Amino acid sequence: MSGFEIIAVVAVVGYVIYQQLGGQLLRGKRVVILPVVLTVIGFTDLTGGGRHLSTADIACLTVGAAGSIAIGLAFGAITRLESRGGVLWAKLPMRGLWLWGGLVAWRGVVYVLATAVHAPVAASATTLLFTLGLNRLAQAAVVVPRALAAGIPFAPEKDGKSFMSGSFDRGRRDQR
Repeated sequence: MSGFEIIAVVAVVGYVIYQQLGGQLLRGKRVVILPVVLTVIGFTDLTGGGRHLSTADIACLTVGAAGSIAIGLAFGAITRLESRGGVLWAKLPMRGLWLWGGLVAWRGVVYVLATAVHAPVAASATTLLFTLGLNRLAQAAVVVPRALAAGIPFAPEKDGKSFMSGSFDRGRRDQR
């Protein structure tokens, strides 16, 4: 991962934190599809360029991924969801900054571990997109069922349609 890519990742994370703390309408594709894309690109970066993943790399990547997923689940659990204008609106409470700090600290712990066990890929910045994507997927794995249970549809996409709108309609019919 180049210096430019690292700066881009830091900028994206800063923007995500800013949006989460300020609150935002949630569009389903952004909540679900974007993390999938980040994860796939991150995984491709890990395995591309003729890189060989050693057993130590795989172990460290697994540990790092597990921590990122656990923190993502916590993000999903503490995110406040409500209906605004009949669509899903979310806001991360200020205590969510502790989770962001925990995510950064966890990455630091995995870096130290990977360096100690000679896992060069796991100790590189190449893992950032992969673990961030997993973190966001884990958050979505909690937010989507919570939204479905509350019957609050995602905000419409640019084409005017709401992602998974049929699932929300079924939930409303079941409640009648």
